[in-house]
Amino acid sequence: MDAEILARVQFAFTISFHYIYPPLSIGLGVVLVAMEGLYLRTGNKIYEQMTRFWIKIFALIFGIGVATGIVMEFEFGTNWATYSRYVGDIFGSALAAEGIFAFALESGFLGVLLFGWNRVSPKVHFFSTVMVALGSMFSAIWIVVANSWQQTPAGFHIVGEGLKARAEITDFWAMVFNPSSVDRLSHVIVGAFLAGSFLVLSVHAYYILKRRHVELSQKAFKIALVIATISGLMQLFTGHRSADGVAVNQPAKLAAFEGHYDSSAVADMYIVGYVSESTEKVSGLYIPKGLTFLLHQDFTTPVKGLNAFPKRNRPSQVNAVFQFYHLMVASGMFMIGLTLLSVFLWWRGKLFAYSWLMLTYSFAVIVPQLANQFGWFSAEMGRQPWVVYGLLRTSDALSKSVKAEQILFSLILFTLVYALLFVLFMYLLTKKIQHGPDGDGEHVETIPDYSKRNSPVID
Repeated sequence: MDAEILARVQFAFTISFHYIYPPLSIGLGVVLVAMEGLYLRTGNKIYEQMTRFWIKIFALIFGIGVATGIVMEFEFGTNWATYSRYVGDIFGSALAAEGIFAFALESGFLGVLLFGWNRVSPKVHFFSTVMVALGSMFSAIWIVVANSWQQTPAGFHIVGEGLKARAEITDFWAMVFNPSSVDRLSHVIVGAFLAGSFLVLSVHAYYILKRRHVELSQKAFKIALVIATISGLMQLFTGHRSADGVAVNQPAKLAAFEGHYDSSAVADMYIVGYVSESTEKVSGLYIPKGLTFLLHQDFTTPVKGLNAFPKRNRPSQVNAVFQFYHLMVASGMFMIGLTLLSVFLWWRGKLFAYSWLMLTYSFAVIVPQLANQFGWFSAEMGRQPWVVYGLLRTSDALSKSVKAEQILFSLILFTLVYALLFVLFMYLLTKKIQHGPDGDGEHVETIPDYSKRNSPVID
């Protein structure tokens, strides 16, 4: 492999591994707010137990997430020096904002969240939980803003020429609210809610199957189910909005999503299929003119296809983009179907009556993770051959002095280190899950300190 391919593989590997953890911490932060809020409202110690338990897991996820994210910033300088120079002004502003508004907020209140029990008032502790949850979301905001600027650049001008060229901000808020940032951010955040809530669903479904902490787990399961159901339905809206934006701002990417080659013709929407890049044909199960209808709400308006663009300006791996995109959609639809079925069974009073449902949830923790990864792959591979869309090619962004063997060595080293980190994470996570919440989770008295009202949803 040449240096460019190896550098792309290395960055894809490190960011994919890192991307396991921030969505979990964002989603779990929202669940923690709901759990502790119910404790304050009802005074029921079971909610305190589950909050304490999940705070420990949150801290583990947060720590691994920080450790795995640092590497990417070094890769910008070692492997992508031209890119770093080009986007330095943009990324510098976004990363500085993340440090000031997000990481400081999250890490500052994390200490109170972890060690503040019995040291601060319940309301102050709950406030810390809210701040940590908001801090994790603010962090995502600035990272997604920076990445979205690469997809749809705005609020800048170019200074210098050739290898010395760089983008310089002329309008900070135009850069922040570039054409894709809001749609992409909402899609990412809701995907994180699904990741965190499905982790909670998985663990407590396991406890229910094993007849451990049953009362606590049933309450925690219902909290997470409410969040997962709402988030799944929201993904339909955010995904549609994001696709509409891609159709306007990155039409070649949208065409790759559906394997649509005709320069200007109505487009089908594939449920499952395969793209033959040699014949430029797609075979599979599809809804005739479905993409046209979704984009234009009619069946006659043409959709710009890949043949409308020079080959050098469109994704080179169309089938891979197509497959990742459709796997993301399939994963999302699975989660929506599973949660809606569960809500129906809850309404019928049979939510915990079927062991197969709890078993499904025990393994379903992987589904939102796969959906997030598939979505990321399709978005980034669909942007190719551009690292900054329409402005800087990926092939031109590489460091000119880096050698393939140097990248290969660091890739092997990172793979070993990340494998060890993942084994450590899984060991510690499994150990905490096997230990379970402190106390037996059953026959816990309700204390009257805060409120005697019961939750209308959970109790």
